[in-house]
Order: sequence, then C-alpha cells, then structure tokens
Amino acid sequence: MGVGTELAPLEIPVTRTLIVSGAIASRDYQDVHHDAELAKEKGSPDIFMNILTTNGLVGRYVTDHFGPAAVLRKVAIRLGAPNYPGDTMVLTGTVAEVQEGDASGHGSESDGGGATVVVRIVGANGLGKHVTGTVTVTLPSLPNPTSTPSRPSVSGRPA
Repeated sequence: MGVGTELAPLEIPVTRTLIVSGAIASRDYQDVHHDAELAKEKGSPDIFMNILTTNGLVGRYVTDHFGPAAVLRKVAIRLGAPNYPGDTMVLTGTVAEVQEGDASGHGSESDGGGATVVVRIVGANGLGKHVTGTVTVTLPSLPNPTSTPSRPSVSGRPA
C-alpha cells in the first residue's frame, strides 16, 4: 500500500431510515433530519443527512478497508450537496500519504507503532459531492519477517 493506492468504492443507499436513525443516534434533533414537512417549510425538498452520520460513514469506510486494528486519528470533512432519501452515496478514497513507524516498531506520538496513513475521501451522490476531506489512520505494527518467533520445544517449554 503506497501513495496513490485507491480504496474500493462503497455504495451506501441513502434511506429515510438511515437519515433519521443517524440523527437520533447522534442526538441531533433538528427537524430537517426527521420531519419532511418542516424540512420543506424551511426550503429543503426533503429531510437530509446530518454531518455526524456522514462522519461516521466515512470512518466506517476507512476502518472497513484497513481492518479492525486500525485506529482513526483524525477525520476532517466538509459537506457539499445534501444526501436526500432515495439517492446513493458512493464513497471513494485514495492514499495521499504514508508515514512508516520507526525501525524499532515504534511510531511517533504513541500511534501504535505502525504506519500512519492519510486517505483523501470523496462521497458523491446524484447531486454531486456530498463530502470531501481526509482521514488519518494508524495501522498496527506488522511482525518483523526477519525475526524468528519463539517456538515451544517438544517438552512444551520455549526452545
């Protein structure tokens, strides 16, 4: 994995349930995220997804790619076109930067010892770009392939 590596796209159906449940889960009770009539009174054609739901989906996209041991360090996103019910958001990502941990297996600033990766994210829907930004993630250290793991002897004690 190096700079320029593309993550597999993730298609997310934008359902009314996703929008409302995301707003409720993030304690965002603004009517534009759950009440279509009030959203229309405020000039929107329908309810729309809140930024906290988008933020969670972006984080999920990156951790789904890098695995459960990956640690999100920073999610910096900006919203554009709204996500309305009935549309599909397609998340795409490209590795923009890779900073390896040091030779001792320890990364900087207690990041878990592995590489720190910055991924550029775009989430597009039928109206355009819903979200753009970057996600910084720390990956776990990989075992050193030149070291030999301690193996038990026939007696069950380390060799």
